[in-house]
Amino acid sequence: MPMQGQFNELALLIEQYLPKLLAALAILVFGWIAALLVAAMVRGGLRRTGVGAWLNRTVVGEDKKSKLFDVEHLVTRGIFYLIMIFVLVGFFQVLGLTLVTEPLNRLLTEVFRFVPQLLAGGVLLLIAWILATGLKLVVVRLLGVANLDEKIGTHAGRSVSLTKTLGDTVYWVVFLLFLPAILNTLALQGLLAPVQGMLDKILAVLPNIVSAGIILGVGWLLARIVQRIVTNLLVAVGADRLSERVGLDRVVGSQGVSGVLGLVVYILILIPVLIASLNALALEAVTRPASNMLNTLLAALPAIFAAMLVLILAYVVGRVIAGLIANLLTGLGFNTILSKIGLGQPAQPGGRSPSEIVGFLVLVTVMLFATIEAARQLGFALLATLVADFTIFAGHIGLGLIIFGIGLFLADLASRTLRNSGAVQAGLMATAARLAIIVLSGAMALRQMGLANEIINLAFGLLLGAVVVAVAIALGLGGREIAARELNQWIESLKTRRTRGSSS
Repeated sequence: MPMQGQFNELALLIEQYLPKLLAALAILVFGWIAALLVAAMVRGGLRRTGVGAWLNRTVVGEDKKSKLFDVEHLVTRGIFYLIMIFVLVGFFQVLGLTLVTEPLNRLLTEVFRFVPQLLAGGVLLLIAWILATGLKLVVVRLLGVANLDEKIGTHAGRSVSLTKTLGDTVYWVVFLLFLPAILNTLALQGLLAPVQGMLDKILAVLPNIVSAGIILGVGWLLARIVQRIVTNLLVAVGADRLSERVGLDRVVGSQGVSGVLGLVVYILILIPVLIASLNALALEAVTRPASNMLNTLLAALPAIFAAMLVLILAYVVGRVIAGLIANLLTGLGFNTILSKIGLGQPAQPGGRSPSEIVGFLVLVTVMLFATIEAARQLGFALLATLVADFTIFAGHIGLGLIIFGIGLFLADLASRTLRNSGAVQAGLMATAARLAIIVLSGAMALRQMGLANEIINLAFGLLLGAVVVAVAIALGLGGREIAARELNQWIESLKTRRTRGSSS
């Protein structure tokens, strides 16, 4: 009997709870299917209307294929889980499990209480998007009409579109301005405080940034206008033709003197503009060192200009003097000097003649003196001293080469004179004379160059002593009988002359 009673109670419980369980399972299954269908419909709507792609571009920056960053996927999954929460609430309520349904009901209550705030935030986000898109379109169109990318790209070699960059900047600045209002509407106070503080600092600095940008833009435009005016004016007065005549085109390149001077004027105008623009930012940690650097550069501009003027004038004068000297030496027949002293053939038509080389050396000498003065104008005392020492050393080297060249000329002249004299052993004496003059002039040249004076003096003394000793040995040993016979003949001739003189 007890066992029969337990089976009856179990059958009664099953009879009571089986309809509820089946109803709960039906709610769960049909609710899950409904959630899947609604999520699929939302996904299809987002794809067909393009809202999903727009959300990806707006939130992520581009269309991402990964589900971790796919906003479209996140939205549809959120709707699916929201419907499933309602389904679970109905499932547990049918089963009578109030302990489980109470927290879910509280969650749904909070969610639905947050829905108006969420809708208000969505409306603000939509307004921000419309305003940001409109302003971005206006900025891009205006800068496109002004051809800003072509002008900046031509002079600065930019590969990134400045128009697109400025448009994107305006776009995100609008969102940044709306962000505190959106966070306040959503009651996200934990995020609102730091964002509001950041925005306050940005807005406090924004007028300074705008002022600096206006100063820089106007100054740059003014510098460009003045540069073109100066360049065109110099072209009109013939500065480029004059630079070609004096040879400055080799220094300034394809821009010409007009382009270089226009660039100098552009830099002179742009430096004060940069200083004023940095001061307008009022960021002492950044602007003070930059302003000090630019002020130092601005203070050094007169010295730089004076040094450049000295170098340019020296180059012009040096070119003129070098041309005059080259022409004068060519007229005097200096180009045949190497062939005359036996060091080479006359200059070939395609190469530089000796007179042109001398003219070039004169130009280098003038530029060295100009470099010394330019370094002093710039305050580079050590550089001026080094260039001066190098100039003095080069002068010694040049004077030594001149002495050696004169020695070669005299050696060749003495050799030809002795060979044409018809004397006994003329060839031997010509070779000896040529060798002696070359050795003497080489020693003098090396001494003038300052290259090992003591060694040169010692070598020359030893060489002269060796020659004297060799002559003495030759006369004392091998030529002793010949020297005695010649001496007896000389004494006999003197006696004969004396006898003739006394008899007369």
